[in-house]
Amino acid sequence: MAKVNSSTAIAPRIAVRAGVVTPGSRALPEEVPVALSFGGTTQAVMMATPADLHDFGVGFALSEALVRSPDDIVSLDIVEADQGFDVQMRLADGLQAALSDRRRKMAGPVGCGLCGIESIEEALRTLPDRKAVELAFNAEDVREAVRSLSIHQKLRAETGAVHAAGFFHPDRGMLCVREDVGRHNALDKLIGAIARSGSTAADGAIVITSRVSVDMVQKAVIAGTGLLIAVSAPTALAVRTAEASGLTLVGVARGADFEIFTRPDRIKTGRIKQGVESDVA
Repeated sequence: MAKVNSSTAIAPRIAVRAGVVTPGSRALPEEVPVALSFGGTTQAVMMATPADLHDFGVGFALSEALVRSPDDIVSLDIVEADQGFDVQMRLADGLQAALSDRRRKMAGPVGCGLCGIESIEEALRTLPDRKAVELAFNAEDVREAVRSLSIHQKLRAETGAVHAAGFFHPDRGMLCVREDVGRHNALDKLIGAIARSGSTAADGAIVITSRVSVDMVQKAVIAGTGLLIAVSAPTALAVRTAEASGLTLVGVARGADFEIFTRPDRIKTGRIKQGVESDVA
């Protein structure tokens, strides 16, 4: 069975390339059930890569608004189960009681970020206002953030099959990267890592390898950042949610190009002349 730090497994395969058949093997990312439990009761079961599970537990609790800070988690233990892992957390008494009142369960396919939500109001929850977050990026910072995320994706380099989320500071570079088979899991792990390190998400940008659905925006806003950068495009609801929350949303960030959907004032891009962006100092 996979252990906590076993993110990959070797599988035999037959490669067919340019008409040439070659037997061999390939490293694949591990995917196991990971339960997230609070006070002895499972809150969610996600299919996830079994690494950085402490970060996963803390990030999940934060992004689901179950806690306000890592200090609200009294204890966190990783328990090996028959086919996966159970991240067992105990919250401060008042928070644990509040959780019991709103308990829900989330099934675990990696492509689903709102599994188990029981109402429209819960899915479209009220978010903190990030309009006052002071953050200054330029076009090259955005490009470097995406380049740096790619460089730091060790598991993707080995397997070619995982998502990543990174925390980038314009002066200090890429501070932290987390990877997982699930895009939501990768972001939760990153949020947990930022919080556990004592860093403040408002000081930098969150960079993700996936499309931007509304739940990814929700998690970024709750984390506290003022800038979310993605290599793919957002949904229309994600844009509306980012706009309402004061989040700068950048999508389709590939190579030298990117698109700004909300709050462009945080990114100095230069002037636009005859429909073509021209970077200036």
